[in-house]
Amino acid sequence: MPPVWTPELHSEVRFTDRPTVHAAVLVPIVMRAQPTILLTERTAHLVNHSGQIAFPGGKVDASDADASATALREAQEEVGLDPALVQVVGVLPTYVTGSAFIISPVIALVSPDFQLRLNAGEVADVFEVPLEFLMNPANHRRHSVEWQGVRREWLSMPYQDGGIERFIWGATAGMLRNFYRFLSA
Repeated sequence: MPPVWTPELHSEVRFTDRPTVHAAVLVPIVMRAQPTILLTERTAHLVNHSGQIAFPGGKVDASDADASATALREAQEEVGLDPALVQVVGVLPTYVTGSAFIISPVIALVSPDFQLRLNAGEVADVFEVPLEFLMNPANHRRHSVEWQGVRREWLSMPYQDGGIERFIWGATAGMLRNFYRFLSA
């Protein structure tokens, strides 16, 4: 029985007239001694969300049974994550992006024994961030900007990965914040 809770963030201010697209992402918790979240950096040439930090995932296909099937299929296509190493434990409420994606975040536990194969057409890099860092509200930063007469607000969770700053923001940070709220409940 999940606790009673309300997502803090559920939709961004829309900035496109294109039709909505249903999608699902895998929020893969890698079960190491100190659990981590597996994230990707999208390639720079993609039309949507190029170069951004994201969960593995993508558009729902007609053949997908549900959001979990979409997230598992996309994670395998993007990073080569074997679904046999993944245990889905639940789905958070949908998150609607300003770019018209209606995303179902699928929470899963992942065995650390995986061997990844990145789809170079979609994923530039893959890395892990400690769950403890992402679930610490001291690492959640709020931003806002006035754009085309509309105030836009978003979160970020900048993470220093060795010598590389991983700027986790937007929908990914919003879904992580909702996961934090769920765990806090």
